[in-house]
Amino acid sequence: MDLTTSYLAAIPADVRSRYDLCETRNAAAVLEATNPGSFAEAVEVLRGFNLRATDITDAGGSKSAVPIRLDGAFRELGWREGRHDTRILSVLRVMPYRPAGETKVVEIEKEVVNEGYKVDNVKERIALDVEWHAKDGNLDRDVAAYRALYDAGIIDGGIIITRSHASIRALSIMLGRPGGFKTTTTTTLEKLEPRLTRGDGGGCPVLAVAITDRCYAP
Repeated sequence: MDLTTSYLAAIPADVRSRYDLCETRNAAAVLEATNPGSFAEAVEVLRGFNLRATDITDAGGSKSAVPIRLDGAFRELGWREGRHDTRILSVLRVMPYRPAGETKVVEIEKEVVNEGYKVDNVKERIALDVEWHAKDGNLDRDVAAYRALYDAGIIDGGIIITRSHASIRALSIMLGRPGGFKTTTTTTLEKLEPRLTRGDGGGCPVLAVAITDRCYAP
């Protein structure tokens, strides 16, 4: 799947200059047109975000400071965590055979319930996840969730905020983090882009935003 560049027009230059971006299906333009208020809020959160030295030097726990701050900023604007569950009800209607004296239709029901993955932030028809330094399998989960939500007609597109591996690794070395962000099996734009170009998101427009060293505020 080809990448598009609608973010060049949909996202102001001062925000674009601080992040690396890629998208499928003109995601930025689609979200700006369909959900202008929520998309503008996402842009403002990105504009106001600064990377701190402690984000790099401190070891992360179950959830590090970067997603905590970003998710907190979205929560203050009314974004909420969400989960897409599906329930499928199948009904077999067995028709009566009157020569045998049968008069009633017999219904046999079967219900299948599937609990979906959680999305970090949902507002209007946008789903948004923050994947700063998690296992890269989270990207499969996020993109699959967006695809299911889009196919069900629930969202118009998704946004994933992650990081640039090369840029943040260079910054981490400069700041003295032992070994830097050297692992290659965590969530980065370099890991996300191939998932987008091979079409994992199906018809869902997805915007990827990567935090870089240009977000660093000493």
